[in-house]
Formats: sequence, structure tokens, C-alpha cells
Amino acid sequence: MPEGPEIRRAADNLEAAIKGKPLTDVWFAFAQLKPYESQLTGQLVTRIETRGKALLTHFSNGLTLYSHNQLYGVWRVIDTGEIPQTTRILRVRLQTADKTILLYSASDIEMLTAEQLTTHPFLQRVGPDVLDARLTPEEVKARLLSPRFRNRQFSGLLLDQSFLAGLGNYLRVEILWQVGLTGQHKAKDLNEAQLNALSHALLDIPRLSYTTRGQADENKHHGALFRFKLFHRDGEACERCGGIIEKTTLSSRPFYWCPHCQK
Repeated sequence: MPEGPEIRRAADNLEAAIKGKPLTDVWFAFAQLKPYESQLTGQLVTRIETRGKALLTHFSNGLTLYSHNQLYGVWRVIDTGEIPQTTRILRVRLQTADKTILLYSASDIEMLTAEQLTTHPFLQRVGPDVLDARLTPEEVKARLLSPRFRNRQFSGLLLDQSFLAGLGNYLRVEILWQVGLTGQHKAKDLNEAQLNALSHALLDIPRLSYTTRGQADENKHHGALFRFKLFHRDGEACERCGGIIEKTTLSSRPFYWCPHCQK
């Protein structure tokens, strides 16, 4: 599943294609969304926002399209009039005079009013977004030490969107390696230096991934600062200590770690 940085980059691409342009055609696959096709035709997309792994497309008439890609959903940008060659099932089409954005295969799609946006169950559950520039390490540290999260093992906590939105498996692997910890640790057991390091890494690594990485299946973005240190590198030497990277399963997800320098 794409993680926060990938969702945010997708939103950037969608915005660049159609933001501020009148919609010339709108199409939805689901019957409950059909009435909105005529309401949105002629409107503008004013902003495309991410909340963790959810994407919010805001329209000039006050409506917002909520979508969550889950495992299989994917957005595409095409030239208007182009016919994509794909076997995926189309769910949403938002067309302007020159560009069209398409959502394939997703099933979690809703149209929300401004009031519904404030009470949506998923949006109410998610924690602060790691890519929100207003979120500080001090706030993350306070969240780590809160009664709700301080007794949770990092193996599960760093996948829980109610803790911090936008984290996922590759970020979990890279963050824990960066601070030299295993997934079995809990915030309540860390010393001050470890807490500070983790609080910074929980923001720094997702933000570095967002600004410098390529696609999710690339190991390295050419010339960029971010690259996988451990993810999908089992059997290779750890660049920090020379130990051999191992692969296991934590919280039902593949986990990569260096037993020599992660304690």
C-alpha cells in the first residue's frame, strides 16, 4: 500500500493537472455519486489535500470528494481524449479541457459536504499527518508518551494511522533503523535521548522521502538524499555497522532489521 509520501506526491501531480480549471465532464461509477456529476460540471478543483493515506479533492461549490486507495486504488493523469490501455476498473473521471484525472480500482469513495468532512469516521480517527509542516518533534514526543500510546510496541504503533497518519511499513523499517531500535520497544521504556531521536525521525524520514524519492518500487532516487537503508535489502551488509540485514515478520508485515546495531 502506498504510504504518506507517495499519496502526497500523487496529490501534487493531480493538482498540477487540473487545479483551477473548469471541469468539462465528471463521471462516477457508483450509483450514489451519480447525482453529483451535473453538480460538479463547470466547477473548479480548488485544492487536493491528503490526510495520511486518504485524499480529499475540494471543489469550488463546497463539496469534497473523499477517496482512500487502500491496496489497489490508483490515480492517473492523462491528456483529455486519450484512451488508457489498462485492465483496471474506472471509478472516477474528472475532466478539463486539456487534462483528465482518473481513479481506478478504489472502492472507498464518498462525496462530503463541509459539515460531513468534520465528522467523517476515518478522518476523525487519523492522527496528525507526518507531512504537515506545522507538526513538531515536541508534539510527536508528547504523543509518544501519552497514555494512549506509551505502552504500545513500535512494531504495531508505527503502522497505526491513529498515532501518526501517513506512516507505513517501509517508513517503519527505516525510522527504527535510523534510531537503532527494534520493533519490540515501547515509548515508556526509552531514555530522553532515544525519545528525542525517535520524535525527530518520525517526521524527518517521511518528509525526506516525500521531497527526494521516486516511485515506491525504486530503491534510490538519482542524486537524492533518501534511499532505503534496510527495506528489501535482507542479506546485504548494514552500512552503519557491517552486520547482515535480516528479514522477519512483525504485526503481520515484512520487517527488515540489523540485529547488530538495532537493540
